[in-house]
Amino acid sequence: MKNFTDKVAVVTGAGSGIGRAIALRLASEGAIVHCVDLNKDNADAVARECGKGVGHQVDVTDMTAVKMLADKLFAGDGRVDILINNAGIAHAGRIIDCEIEDWRRLLDVNVMGVVHGIHAFLPRMLEQKTPGHIVSTASGAGLFASPGMGPYSASKHAVVGLSQVLAAEMHDTSIEVTILCPGIVNTPIVQTSQFRGYPAGRREKTIAFYEKRAATPDRIATDLLNAMRKGKLFCITRRMEVGLGWYLHRLSPRLALAASRKMMKMLE
Repeated sequence: MKNFTDKVAVVTGAGSGIGRAIALRLASEGAIVHCVDLNKDNADAVARECGKGVGHQVDVTDMTAVKMLADKLFAGDGRVDILINNAGIAHAGRIIDCEIEDWRRLLDVNVMGVVHGIHAFLPRMLEQKTPGHIVSTASGAGLFASPGMGPYSASKHAVVGLSQVLAAEMHDTSIEVTILCPGIVNTPIVQTSQFRGYPAGRREKTIAFYEKRAATPDRIATDLLNAMRKGKLFCITRRMEVGLGWYLHRLSPRLALAASRKMMKMLE
């Protein structure tokens, strides 16, 4: 998609972090942005920042609620050109320390939230016969092993696989697909993450590390829109941080695993 002017865009998880940055960047390029978030106040606040934006309170784990949103938007705007499946949560902890409920929660939001968005919007986006774009936010943790983040990494691997299949199936249609795979990003997601099996103070140390070393959400949004313009399947950002790990994993999974273990020890 080369031009975003007057395009109707839906961004889930738009109330903060990467979602907010994407919504604002799309709006700055002339898109009409529907800001979707579990927190209504945050959704409305970002919508006001967008100018032409509209806020919606929706739980992406609720298929009925997502379908009702799609019905409302297609009835009101007549079309949806861009769907950004960005809503997600994070989690830290060794697999042995995680609880079954951690797995259910991560998979429900990070995977089924994407599935619900696709099922609610894709059929009618195809019927439009006009160029459309579906973006799903994965992670560098969805491209290679990320020890200490088992449920999160598994959920993001699922998003990558799902999106690759969708891209293959959408070949020769009007719909393009992009998989957003950012590295470490300084967003509020760290503050709301569950930390299992770690000593007191780990969250504060992680937040401090992210503030010092992580990329900004604006950087991620800029890279994503550039990738969408070029029709790229993968938007890997930051390339040195994520791309190197992905390349190493493909070159030598055993070596990549050793590097992942070393990185985990460094962070701990």
